[in-house]
Amino acid sequence: MTVEKRNIHDLIVKEAPSLNNLLDPNDVKEFSQLTNELRDTWTKKQVFRTETEMRMSVLQDAKYPTKASKYWQCVREQNVFLENLMSLSFDARRNEVKLKKLKQKLETEKDPLKRELLEIDIDEKTYSVANMQLVARDRMREIKLWSVLKKEFNDGSFDDKDVNTHQLDSYYLIMKNKAETLTSGSSQPEVFNVLGQLQTIERVKKSGEMIYNKKEQLTNDLGAKSE
Repeated sequence: MTVEKRNIHDLIVKEAPSLNNLLDPNDVKEFSQLTNELRDTWTKKQVFRTETEMRMSVLQDAKYPTKASKYWQCVREQNVFLENLMSLSFDARRNEVKLKKLKQKLETEKDPLKRELLEIDIDEKTYSVANMQLVARDRMREIKLWSVLKKEFNDGSFDDKDVNTHQLDSYYLIMKNKAETLTSGSSQPEVFNVLGQLQTIERVKKSGEMIYNKKEQLTNDLGAKSE
């Protein structure tokens, strides 16, 4: 994908005269004068989260208090953007085919009004392609950023193959953080939920009922029986 494919300046210029149907002449004139600026705005607009938002909002310490919890949230976020990027790719392929069909139909259409409608549809589809490419570029930017963050948090101190192994310790810190924010004004269900989870985690940690080699042993047992 090249930068030229995302350049919608020609589309903006082409559409400007049609705005006479929507705007008064002075606004149309000012719009025409702003086409370069509007193209720049469209190109550099924020689509998805910045690194600052990813670190401060998504991976905030109160909600993800350990490197393991931050790493696994990065995995979840990156996967969401991967799935959305793949879906967008399929949509873009369909849109390209529809655009080809419209152009093909325009070549043989004789009726002036039908030709005009086809030209509008072509312009709209062309804009859709450009917008999809812009969104895809920003989805890929965030995919790469989540990759950087995963490497940053993965310091070898936790299991990066099984999400379950870190969760008891991480949830304990999360519930402690939540418990510290409870006040006399907190609702009974909120208090019940937070303290209930905190007490359960403390009991489980003390009892040792979640021993991670149990899962490995179970897997081995099942494998032995199937042979």
